[in-house]
Amino acid sequence: MIRYNAHGPDGLYDCWGDGRPPRLEPEEQAGLIRIVLAGPDPESGLSAFTREDFVCICEARFGKSFHPASLGRILKRLGLSRQKARPSHPQKDPAQAEAFKKGRRDSAENSVYA
Repeated sequence: MIRYNAHGPDGLYDCWGDGRPPRLEPEEQAGLIRIVLAGPDPESGLSAFTREDFVCICEARFGKSFHPASLGRILKRLGLSRQKARPSHPQKDPAQAEAFKKGRRDSAENSVYA
């Protein structure tokens, strides 16, 4: 009733605010996306980032600390998922892998009964 008296019929509509502003600025979000897509440096000894790694990165680069779960929500909102690429052995032979997928046995060493 108070809103109706103050603003008329338009006052009956709910007026939601914009919510809490994001903690990372748009340029910081873009930087975080670039870091995620570039992946970890092989010389650092990491094969994949964890949310805890991203917490340390955000503290070092942007000076902002996050809880790992909060940073996970931020990454999800940015369109990134927690899926990791399946590791591949460095000496893997692509031809043998493809032959295995197709179920062919081109050579005796691939055969179980050789």
